[in-house]
Amino acid sequence: MPTSPLLESLNRDGFVIIPSTLTPEELATYRAAAQSTTALARAGKWPLLRTLPKQFPPWPSFYFSDVVISPTKQLLQCGDEELVMELCNLLVRPDRDFELRWHRDDIPPTASAEEEVERLSRPAYSAQWNLALYDDAGLVVVPGSHRRARTEGERSAGPYEKHVEGQTVVQLKAGDVVFYNNNILHRGVYDATRERMTLHGSVGHVRGAAVRARNVLQHGCKDWIDRCEFEFLEDGVRARAEGMRERLVRMGREHGDVGYSLEG
Repeated sequence: MPTSPLLESLNRDGFVIIPSTLTPEELATYRAAAQSTTALARAGKWPLLRTLPKQFPPWPSFYFSDVVISPTKQLLQCGDEELVMELCNLLVRPDRDFELRWHRDDIPPTASAEEEVERLSRPAYSAQWNLALYDDAGLVVVPGSHRRARTEGERSAGPYEKHVEGQTVVQLKAGDVVFYNNNILHRGVYDATRERMTLHGSVGHVRGAAVRARNVLQHGCKDWIDRCEFEFLEDGVRARAEGMRERLVRMGREHGDVGYSLEG
């Protein structure tokens, strides 16, 4: 399969931005649902599977839509039948300014340079993304760091170092999505004064089951995934969703207790 421009950018930089992926109507729908979800969560009333009152939220329709899946298939160079359902989260404005450490999602900071190179040389059997419902500048990355071990400067930097050589802030406008290699060196910086509602998720490839099991199943989704309801989806999207879920359930059966990617 020919390499797409999206994949070329991802391989080179470790991330790629696709602008304006949502229509104004879709953006309004997802914002309203995100606001409702956030209000319920802040009140401690967010149920596991559905919003209240008992109506279907738009998140499955979004997660399995071509907005997410079409670029995913380009980046993973595969078809629907090879995709695995993974995660879809909502990232929101904190009550106070908050920062995450510099990290790679599936390589601990204690890894030696040799261990980093070995782990980074493995195929990335997933596509991870952030889709902004409001302008978002919370993701900070070091372009190209997904292809090499950390430099001495990066290793010696403090976990919350504000300026690492070569870093860039990923600037997203509402409706933009960024796909990024989850083992790029990155961190999150969140401003409590700026509205933030960003959909964050990933889709996997069947060949990466052994690698992806730890990253995905550590979040406990195998305990409820069989109760997700897809009957309200359109026929083609529903078939895609059922197939992706079945592959995730199979991955859970085959890999059992997987531990955690990062400690703490």
